[in-house]
Amino acid sequence: MKTIAIAGTFDTKGRELKYIKELVEEQGLATLCIHTGVFEPLVTPQVTNRDLAEAIGADIDDIIAKRDRATATAVLSRGMETLIPKLYAEGKFDGIISIGGSGGTSLATPAMRALPIGVPKVMVSTMASGDVSPYVGTSDIIMIPSVVDVEGLNDISKKIFSNAVNALVGMVQNQKEIASEGKPLLAATMFGVTTPCIKTAKAYLEEQGYEVLVFHATGTGGQCMEALIKDGFIKGVLDITTTEWCDEVVGGVLAAGPDRLSAAGKAGIPQVVSVGALDMVNFGPWDTVPEQFKDRNLYKHNPTVTLMRTTAEELKEIGGKIAEKLNAAKGDTVLMLPLKGVSAIDVEGAPFYDAEADAALFDTLRTQINDKVELIEMDNAVNDDDFALAAAKKLIELLNK
Repeated sequence: MKTIAIAGTFDTKGRELKYIKELVEEQGLATLCIHTGVFEPLVTPQVTNRDLAEAIGADIDDIIAKRDRATATAVLSRGMETLIPKLYAEGKFDGIISIGGSGGTSLATPAMRALPIGVPKVMVSTMASGDVSPYVGTSDIIMIPSVVDVEGLNDISKKIFSNAVNALVGMVQNQKEIASEGKPLLAATMFGVTTPCIKTAKAYLEEQGYEVLVFHATGTGGQCMEALIKDGFIKGVLDITTTEWCDEVVGGVLAAGPDRLSAAGKAGIPQVVSVGALDMVNFGPWDTVPEQFKDRNLYKHNPTVTLMRTTAEELKEIGGKIAEKLNAAKGDTVLMLPLKGVSAIDVEGAPFYDAEADAALFDTLRTQINDKVELIEMDNAVNDDDFALAAAKKLIELLNK
């Protein structure tokens, strides 16, 4: 029989979680109740708050005595993050659901993120209609807006809880084993303005027997790729589109954080890196561009995305960051420079063409990379077939060493 883990504060949200438990059991599935609250639960859980605290060497009695909600949340969240993956590995449950406001969501989602990708996970939250990146991270948590507060049972909350349970039960009961074709997994980074390059390279790599996972370099995309590399899924990286560094350095909206371009180097896997879309910083709609950038070279990519051309000074700093990451790599690393343009709109006659700014980037990289990084310069734009195929072939060469 399939089992659904129900995690939550069975003291303060006991009625609501009991309702979810009954919905699951009505469909013929077993439940594993995990109490993340501090006080006595309404339903007797199989996993107690004491179990969660002990998982990280804490004492629930000490936590209760402090009567500090922030401390209790931090301890129980870490306990969840430690214990829940172990329970899953032991076959104790097949999917997990939780409900909560900001506190309950912060308590449950770290444990969900610690579960493997593909394990069904649903979070019903008052926070689900806003920025959910702090809760979801690079995982596949399904966030469902609660619409009303998760406190209390009413016509709206019952419907939301029912839909959430139906979704989770459906995922658990209909999980399909996806047979791996056994092809080595490669990662590639792409943006709209580097799409032709990646499409050409991807097609060639797949012809040679590889499977290519393409990541949209929108901040989250880069973070997801870094996480999969760190977890050992990826055998080689075609990191053509390193544009997220522009947003990280200049202050755009699609930054991937300071660890971008780190995982492949630390793992020692082959990587072919380029400077795709380093001509642009990303902002939202036109009127959201920060005041200090209003006089810059701006380009309306679409109604919700405004691009700003990077300057020579900015590219020197960006180039320095990239060189630092490449120099630290343990494995074979190649840097490829497309001297005729780094994006579809950075070629002669296009809106972001700026040979002087690009030259500043190229010179910075040339002078700051160390001897371990192989440098290849081509008299092409990034989207030229010759450049794309050369990058793909170089990655295969590294993989075959």
